[in-house]
Amino acid sequence: ATNWPDYVFDPEYKISSLADIDQFIKTNGHLPDIPTATHIESEGYSLGDMDKLFLKKIEELTLLLIEKDKELIEIKKRLEGLELRKND
Repeated sequence: ATNWPDYVFDPEYKISSLADIDQFIKTNGHLPDIPTATHIESEGYSLGDMDKLFLKKIEELTLLLIEKDKELIEIKKRLEGLELRKND
């Protein structure tokens, strides 16, 4: 298997924001980089290629979740700081 999607973890790799992905789905009716149902029905697919695409999406989603978790932790810290100041 060549071009395995670990390149997603390269600092230079740009992951679309969730807002951009949301807009893409609303416009196109499928995830970016994933073939449409119509395309699959007419052209078929390679299991190896689909495995790579699925892994790429899993890795991108994992990185997006990690980023959201960091944001949530920061928000909790700020909220706790505000609550402490309010109670002083």
